[in-house]
Amino acid sequence: MSKPRSLTLPDRARAHRLETVRGGFAVLDTAPVGERRGTVLMLPGYTGSKEDFLELLGPLSGAGYRVVAVDGRGQNESFGPRGRAAYRRRALALDVVAQAVALRDGPVHLLGHSFGGLVARSAAVLAPRAFRSLTLLSSGPGRVARPQRVRIRALRAGHALLAKERVWRTTRWLDSRGEAPDAVADTAELTGFLRRRWMLTKVAQLSGAGRLLLRDPDGPAELAGLTLPVHLAYGSDEMVWPPAELAAVAARTGAHHTVIEGAGHSPNVSHPRELAARLAAFWQRVDTAAREEQPGGEPRTGNPAEART
Repeated sequence: MSKPRSLTLPDRARAHRLETVRGGFAVLDTAPVGERRGTVLMLPGYTGSKEDFLELLGPLSGAGYRVVAVDGRGQNESFGPRGRAAYRRRALALDVVAQAVALRDGPVHLLGHSFGGLVARSAAVLAPRAFRSLTLLSSGPGRVARPQRVRIRALRAGHALLAKERVWRTTRWLDSRGEAPDAVADTAELTGFLRRRWMLTKVAQLSGAGRLLLRDPDGPAELAGLTLPVHLAYGSDEMVWPPAELAAVAARTGAHHTVIEGAGHSPNVSHPRELAARLAAFWQRVDTAAREEQPGGEPRTGNPAEART
């Protein structure tokens, strides 16, 4: 889980509801400064929310990007049904394709943090022409590391047996016993936000996301089969996916590769300016290559609703 250091919206950012053909989603939408370079859609991780990207909104807006961070189905302030079928990979991926279409900005750069990377990867497979690039932030194909698998199983079991408030308190206690190297102390405002986010997020979403994280057998082949530019970015102290495995995946697939020194699982919170600079450099390189491939000098476009079945 990412924990934002501040809940203050940066300049040019607004919270609103993005209406799509698959329902409405709560988003933070930040307008670019100066020349518009493109649009970025960001998906949060397990137990996370759109606020996990607050520290990135300002720097990326300043680099010329419209940045839209979204609460996924059943996460935080976005509605989600209770049924298990609503949180299958294909359903979540179709939500992301619908969000990209609703932004009305042509193909968008797609970024997914942790569990959001799994969903983003699935969306890119379904509708590759909806996206200019895919960035997996602290997220990789394959199963998560063993300590995280144990934690996810415990959370799913807890929700099946205990009241949500009880699970929240237990989770907070466990977090306090093993803080990440880049973690900061919680303020009263942040603690209140984290509890509210936990209570708003649907149990079916938490259970479904955990189930998907525990089994990802087709992940490496799926990533290798993508035709759009791929970027793997993570901290040197990443603990959910082994860094050595992420580096091996990047080498095997030819993905662009970024390691943020000193960062843990959430470089978006601990090292936002360095990460934003590396992300913007990747996207600019992608857009430059796309312009060079087009006779008219414009980046690739297409029908963003076109999806593989």
